[in-house]
Amino acid sequence: MAIRNIITVPHPTLRRKARPVTHFDNELQTLIDDMVDTMRVAPGVGLAAPQVDVSLRVIVVEYGDDEDENVPPRLYMMVNPEITRFSRETEIGTEGCLSIPGLLGDVERSTSITVKGQNRHGQPVKLKLRGWVARIFQHEIDHLNGVLFTDKALEVFKPTEIAEQSTAAD
Repeated sequence: MAIRNIITVPHPTLRRKARPVTHFDNELQTLIDDMVDTMRVAPGVGLAAPQVDVSLRVIVVEYGDDEDENVPPRLYMMVNPEITRFSRETEIGTEGCLSIPGLLGDVERSTSITVKGQNRHGQPVKLKLRGWVARIFQHEIDHLNGVLFTDKALEVFKPTEIAEQSTAAD
């Protein structure tokens, strides 16, 4: 397993629609393993293949329980993911991105989604997700379509602006 280079804006791969995976071979298995290692080292909670300059529809997500910090994080690896249902209920949350260092943004997203795709071996998978893990999946699947969080953000800001605002409010 290897740590791959995470590309950043304005790299053109980040704006391309990723190709569907058709071969579940050793090359794909290596890519997925490398993506997990890269995400963990970055550190991040999600990573899409285009972020490591591979234009394939593959994401990895690792996130714990919103309600209980003692529950260990769950690792998701999904190939050819597609959101088949969005909740009507939405919520604004602050997001960042490994491919857009130094910026955060407030993004409105559905609070729950249903995702269909395949596991790393090509078997069908269907997930019903809610809370932050649903947000992470929406963010990563956007990457597969060439969409960045800054495209959807209601406001974009630097992390230092948050500290300055909270200091000014104290």
